[in-house]
Amino acid sequence: MEEHTGRDLISELPQGIIETILAKLPIGDAVRTSVLSTRWRNKWALLTHLVFNDRSAIQFDDRTALQHTIVNFVTRFLFLHDGPIHKFSLCTSYLQSSPDIDQWLLFVSRKDVKELILELGEGEWFRAPSSVFSCKNLTRLELVRCELDPPPNFKGFLFLKYLSLQQVLIPPDDVERLISSCPLLESLTLSYFDSLELTVRAPNLKYLILEGEFKDLCLANTPLLVAISVAMYMTDDIAEHFEQSSSCNFDKLLGGVPNLERLIGHIYFTKYLSIGNGRGRSQITYNQLKFIELYQVSFDDMKEVLVVLQLIVNSPNLKALQISGSSNTSGTMRRPDSEMWDEIFSIDCTFHKLKTVKLTDVSGVPHEMKFIKYLLERTPGLEEMSITPGLYVTDKRLNMLIDLVSFRRASPQASIVFIHEPV
Repeated sequence: MEEHTGRDLISELPQGIIETILAKLPIGDAVRTSVLSTRWRNKWALLTHLVFNDRSAIQFDDRTALQHTIVNFVTRFLFLHDGPIHKFSLCTSYLQSSPDIDQWLLFVSRKDVKELILELGEGEWFRAPSSVFSCKNLTRLELVRCELDPPPNFKGFLFLKYLSLQQVLIPPDDVERLISSCPLLESLTLSYFDSLELTVRAPNLKYLILEGEFKDLCLANTPLLVAISVAMYMTDDIAEHFEQSSSCNFDKLLGGVPNLERLIGHIYFTKYLSIGNGRGRSQITYNQLKFIELYQVSFDDMKEVLVVLQLIVNSPNLKALQISGSSNTSGTMRRPDSEMWDEIFSIDCTFHKLKTVKLTDVSGVPHEMKFIKYLLERTPGLEEMSITPGLYVTDKRLNMLIDLVSFRRASPQASIVFIHEPV
């Protein structure tokens, strides 16, 4: 066996491997590698991806001491750093607004930073300094719990592809201005916004996540969108605004996204789409849409049912459908609008590509059972339909089973799974 006594194998590693090892270590451990050998000394100072979090400093029981340690560590690290910084991530629950953080961001803005991620504290919100808008080469920007006020002369992030704003205080007009001034934007996340009327103009946008209290939503120029997830929270003011609206929300939100592949609608999504939607007629066909997930659908409201039907009828290549009923669905057994359902059943429509259907929180109200009957009769390639009654739906379970057994199935191989969860 070959003897390696006396050889410094660590120092003999190629430079590229050393850089790869350092990049995969937590930043505190990367600094400590200086003790390994003279060749490793201060190699950490050349790192281009800097990720600071609560693990970057020695832990103390005293919160003030811990804050002081983190500030000193980051300040000293940046002071000794040499070269460009392509990624700067600062995610800690121990720091809030301070002149130190402003100085760090000013330093980073001069280092050709391309990815900037900030999530600070749990108390007062961090106010992003103007130097953030000097990071002209950003491709990724993630901000959590901060105040953002773009300067009047801000021309946009011309190279930004990923933007995520969560719990960010920003003037409503500036939200739209920020989005539209990022011409290469591909992914957008907006979470926990209040009473926002939003129009998105982003011609290269592919992925969109919206969560919050939205008074109005419009996708005005998003032809490349492939995935949408929307969760809408309702207040009395927003509910009143919805009641007074006369525009067709379905067309405003989904009328210009022909390349959509996945759609996820959470609470109040189908309610919002149903406003101004008439009888659920639309000219757009979603040829690429394969997966639809809808939550909190009220089958008591025929307008919401028509929205669901509109989506699946206009998606000829749909493969998987998942729908959760609303827990607020009335328990009364109102007769369905037979004339409307007769019209729906009379339309020649078959879902040839639909393979799986998952229905949860099923209440067994008439419109819901008609909807299930309609799917079973129009889906010749169906492989499995699973049905889970609502937790507190007990007295109608037997009737639901009887109806399911009696419904005609277009697919001879379809498996109907009735999931009985004990109360």
